[in-house]
Amino acid sequence: MALADGRLLANRKPRVQSVKFTDPSLASLPSPSTIGAMIQSFIFSEGKLVGRDLDPDALRLVRADRGLLLWIDLYDPTPEETKLVLEEIFSFHPVAIEDCVAPESLPKIEDYEDYLFLVTHGVDFSRQEAFHSTELDIFLGKDYLVTFHRAHLRSVSTVIERCAKSQGVVAKGPDRIVHMILDQMVDHFKPVVDGLRSRLEDVEEGILEPHNDTDLIPQLLSVRGEINKVRQIIRPQRDVVSRLTSGDSKLIRAVMLPYFRDLRDGLIRVDESAVAYADQLLISFDLYLSKSDFQANQGIKTLTALTALTLPATLIGTWYGMNFDNMPELKSPHGYFGAALGTALLTVLMWVWCKRRRWI
Repeated sequence: MALADGRLLANRKPRVQSVKFTDPSLASLPSPSTIGAMIQSFIFSEGKLVGRDLDPDALRLVRADRGLLLWIDLYDPTPEETKLVLEEIFSFHPVAIEDCVAPESLPKIEDYEDYLFLVTHGVDFSRQEAFHSTELDIFLGKDYLVTFHRAHLRSVSTVIERCAKSQGVVAKGPDRIVHMILDQMVDHFKPVVDGLRSRLEDVEEGILEPHNDTDLIPQLLSVRGEINKVRQIIRPQRDVVSRLTSGDSKLIRAVMLPYFRDLRDGLIRVDESAVAYADQLLISFDLYLSKSDFQANQGIKTLTALTALTLPATLIGTWYGMNFDNMPELKSPHGYFGAALGTALLTVLMWVWCKRRRWI
């Protein structure tokens, strides 16, 4: 698929989407055509979507028009596409581009004066695939927004679908689009937390089941790892949103501050839930260890009872097995029956004693 400079992008199918510009001032822009299929662009005028998926030359014209709002979403772009958008069209700082291309372990926010660079993480959870997260990098400028992600993100696709279907005002500023994306991310944390709670309840049921001999240590460690991962993502992400609510950045309008504060409160609730589940997991782990110790003690009691029951026979058999010549019982015609009766009687008494101590 050819770009403006004649280069070909491998493994990309050309996509031409008809776009109707509702703003007369945009009629002279080049028609959308050959930009990568995984790069989507959206142009807003006075809060309304007026065009999308333009070629690079058109994007440069829109970028130069201060009356328009431009949003570019890069979904697993090629190195050529990354260089085209991040370096040639927007001229972002090399450090920010490097952080964007190389996966970042934790969310963060950097202020480059003319724009903010945010690293965030979207999450997903399924009982089959368990918990996983996807990094979303955001460049927030005064009249533009660039999002970058290597994997599909429901939060971004939901906002794109909402923008495409809306006939009215969608966003009068890029901070509004950022809020919409982050709001979807926070909403997607709820099924993750619910899934972790469900897994924790399953583990607790297994622990409390009387005759369950399954080794639950791997499940406990797995749930603990997922809870820790959620907390590792939530806390820095909460700090990122808190920076946006401070009002220090000129790129966040005052009208949007209450909305970002609501996002911060949502992340705090998720973090508190994760902390509560972590504490509950520790209790479950202690309960499992106590149950294991109890089962081990029960086994020891059973072995002790068996040893006690065999003690009379062992004692009498050993006593009369001594090789002394002067042992009158050995020559008695009733000696064998007396030893057998004594062994049986002592064994019964030992069984009653073990039973009263609840060893058997």
